[in-house]
Amino acid sequence: MLNDEPARTNDASRYSLRMRVVSLLPSATELLIAVGGRDLLVGRSHECDFPLGLQGVPTLTRARTHGLAHGSSSSAIDAEVSAALATGASLYELDETLLAQLEPDVIITQNLCEVCSIDLRTVERVANTLKKKPRVLSLDPKSVFDVFDDLLRVGDAVGRPAQAEAAMVHLRARYWSAIDFVNPFISGPETLFLEWADPPFVGGHWTPALIAAAGARHSLNVAGAKSRRVAPEEILEAAPERVIICPCGFDLARVREDLAQLEKTRWWPLLPAVLDRKPGAIALVDGNQMFNRPGPRLVDAFEWLVGWINDRDELIPPTFPVEYL
Repeated sequence: MLNDEPARTNDASRYSLRMRVVSLLPSATELLIAVGGRDLLVGRSHECDFPLGLQGVPTLTRARTHGLAHGSSSSAIDAEVSAALATGASLYELDETLLAQLEPDVIITQNLCEVCSIDLRTVERVANTLKKKPRVLSLDPKSVFDVFDDLLRVGDAVGRPAQAEAAMVHLRARYWSAIDFVNPFISGPETLFLEWADPPFVGGHWTPALIAAAGARHSLNVAGAKSRRVAPEEILEAAPERVIICPCGFDLARVREDLAQLEKTRWWPLLPAVLDRKPGAIALVDGNQMFNRPGPRLVDAFEWLVGWINDRDELIPPTFPVEYL
């Protein structure tokens, strides 16, 4: 018994010194787990749903707007979000009492999009009120390479730099392996990436660069720019031969609902991708999981994109959440 006492004391000491991390962003949670930090996670956002098994981790946020919380039409959500942003109010609530109880050493959040997750301003204000001041790590990626860098930043912040470097090297290798399937001498198809359907928004940030790297064209937006609202006339002028419907935050069931609404518009039937009736030219992608989360699975999305654009099915991850028309 006496010989066991030091071991028990040391174990308890190690546990008490373990870093405590709160992630308020789904992609940040995926980055944290990719660098081997699952055991450090003590709190999460209500949207952190991957990988499976996070249900027991306390939830610290919730949506203020009815549409985001309960699932209204795309147009109704857009109107509600626009009205809320016009007042300067945050779209999400942060449980300040629970956050204080969790006593985090590190809080990972973002400064990329006020619509997607709790805003940085709110997080910093609350963090400054805590008795034990945590480090606030804010992520703001504009490209897939920024995401690779964020792996290293998260790894450094939580004391797992070696694991972070290994994860980054693996993801970069997959990205460049996918590039090998792209013919740089062929001008690929004009591709419409709908990040929102009603009103139509086209993808921004890392998405245009990923489409270009996959061998296609995305003339409605440029790499690094925010996603932007476009008029139907702009879409028709671009004449997309391929379409990806990938609304931010929507699973495939909700994407199908958006497709039904798009098919009722005057401009949708006039798109070359629709008129040509080429099988597979229109793809419905789970926007809650893919493309719109700047985390490790952005490489999965890129592998699918390269496989889809270049007719290389062997490159597509077998469980990629997509349906084709």
